[in-house]
Amino acid sequence: MMLKSLQITLLYSLLFIGFSAKAQFNNFPKGNLFIIGGGERSTELIDHLVKTAEMRRNDFIVVLPMATTIPDSAFKSISQQLSKACSNKVYNFKNLRADDPTWLDSIGTAKIIYIPGGDQNRFMDAVKNTPIINSIERAYKNGSTIAGTSAGAAVMSKYMITGNQLVGDSTYSATFNKLVDKNIEFKEGLGLLDSIIIDQHFVKRSRYNRLISALNAHPNYDCIGIDESTAIIVHQNMVKIVGEGQVIKMSKPVNLRVNEVGLIKFQDLNFSIFTDGDSFYLK
Repeated sequence: MMLKSLQITLLYSLLFIGFSAKAQFNNFPKGNLFIIGGGERSTELIDHLVKTAEMRRNDFIVVLPMATTIPDSAFKSISQQLSKACSNKVYNFKNLRADDPTWLDSIGTAKIIYIPGGDQNRFMDAVKNTPIINSIERAYKNGSTIAGTSAGAAVMSKYMITGNQLVGDSTYSATFNKLVDKNIEFKEGLGLLDSIIIDQHFVKRSRYNRLISALNAHPNYDCIGIDESTAIIVHQNMVKIVGEGQVIKMSKPVNLRVNEVGLIKFQDLNFSIFTDGDSFYLK
């Protein structure tokens, strides 16, 4: 009798684990994130984007070029590449009206939403507190691919790196010249990644100090630096690397602390470098 009870208990435990795993799986968005670290976009990289999105004949692509001061130029560049990779329509939403349901519905049903580079702060200033963000989230949840390069990569995170230093000289620099506490400025991004912080142009501009500063500010996050001409493809909780360069992941600093003058220090951390074809799981 005791053995039978034990067997029943074990069966219920396994069923509970199975249902829990299924529920967690179903909570993931159905779509993909295709996050490019900036620089030149190779033909192969754009082909990967189109393949990832699984474009069908009647699907269309929306470009949101609000991060740049030259939206027509940014649109022309990416639309020419996309047109070589697929025959689908590509639309320039540079004059997007956040109060127009037609525009918002088009974003929500686009198969690819592409955010070119520029200034991530400019992009978020244009879309924050508007239904545009809800439309992007809806598209991602329902199976669309949200893509971006450079500034368009930075906006994917919940905590978006602005590039500004807060301690001492706050003049913008391609990288940080010090490793001190509370030196990195974040603003609210799209939040499509809620446990990841993205940095771009990473190896090319040697942004290690910047990403370590981000890890210090949010030690429970995975901090990922994507080099130029390289992308990460995020689907549910898996990340795959494509492109010519490298992707760096930093996480789990050990005994993280700050000395009396604000210098960051820790004893160890998880540090990984990935290249084309590699993959890893998110938390």
